[in-house]
Amino acid sequence: MSRRKSRILAFQALFSWEASESTLEDLLTFSWLQKDSTGELETSPVLESDAAKDEKLFASLLVSGTIDHIKEIDELITTHLSDNWSFERINKVALAILRISIFELKFQPDSVAKIVIDEAVNIAKQFGADDSYKFINAILDKLGNNE
Repeated sequence: MSRRKSRILAFQALFSWEASESTLEDLLTFSWLQKDSTGELETSPVLESDAAKDEKLFASLLVSGTIDHIKEIDELITTHLSDNWSFERINKVALAILRISIFELKFQPDSVAKIVIDEAVNIAKQFGADDSYKFINAILDKLGNNE
């Protein structure tokens, strides 16, 4: 099982939730994974593998857990912002990465803080704005060291 793939799926789903106000049920289908290049649904044996099912299961846990604890998570983010930042200034990609990572740090006792933070930074480098990984690292590092 690749937790990195799960975290990317969870980030994508949470970003979609924030942008489109999709229902949790809709998000957890991960429907964008099942479309071919023409936009048509396809059935791929890869999507049915045990590894893919495990990745979707962990991603589902991250998404549903994050949404269940969204108020607490947003309060933690707000508490750890520097004086010159407001919650509203956080771009939506960084916010989705932060939310999922904080859920995992605070509510998944089997997760290792260093790994969660490293994964969040790498996802931010791949999907976020140029320096958003620095912002994400700073927030998560404060939270990870408070455990």
